[in-house]
Amino acid sequence: MARLARGLAGLAGLLVLWELCCALGVLDARFIPPPSTVGPRIVELLGTDAEFALDTIATILTFLIALGLAALIAIPLGLLLGSVRPARVAGLTVVEFLRPLPAVALLPLFMLLLGSGPETKIVLATYAALWPILFNTMYALDEMDPLYTDIARSFGFGKVRTMFTVALPHAAPFIATGIRISASIALVVVVVVELIAGGARGVGTFILEASSGGGQMDLVLAGTVIVGAIGYLINSGLQQAQRRLFGWTESREEL
Repeated sequence: MARLARGLAGLAGLLVLWELCCALGVLDARFIPPPSTVGPRIVELLGTDAEFALDTIATILTFLIALGLAALIAIPLGLLLGSVRPARVAGLTVVEFLRPLPAVALLPLFMLLLGSGPETKIVLATYAALWPILFNTMYALDEMDPLYTDIARSFGFGKVRTMFTVALPHAAPFIATGIRISASIALVVVVVVELIAGGARGVGTFILEASSGGGQMDLVLAGTVIVGAIGYLINSGLQQAQRRLFGWTESREEL
């Protein structure tokens, strides 16, 4: 409760500072409207604007699909690369080559291949979200005590069974951290692709359309604040789930 109170106090301080800067002319209200202007816009968008509700649903669904695909790809691949040394030696060079490539830099290529529909957003967000989950899975296996696998093998467990009954449970807290990090990345990429490429639906598309018309910076900022709130809620939900499931590892969790 105290942590929540401190967070709300910090947010209130930021809003007051923002309002004062606009009132004193430090910030030009034409380009950065004050909270007293942006706040009613947020309420209006969330309460009465059906089109914006559809945009928000489209962005969240795209994000969920991308994050789910990233986990489905990265976890088995991380287990393979972390458990089978020849596979790791063969695959790590490819992984290290692909990882630094920014997802947004691949946007023109995938727009040519897939168009500006949701497929492009999903592919790029999945690509960007892969890496934290993949590397957390791999490095979790590096830290596993070899005694665990030796005991499993002494009971007659094969490599596949050992991987899923010993290695995966050990890596689960690290995987959860990777998913939490990847969630923020996936949401950012989805909104950025919508903002750059447009498309039929999405909060990024809404921000793009609002920014193209004069005098609508209040809508632009309202949409931006709502995206930030969605990201905060997603991260908080995943963090709470991680604490409930893996609270015993919290003291040694690496962020």
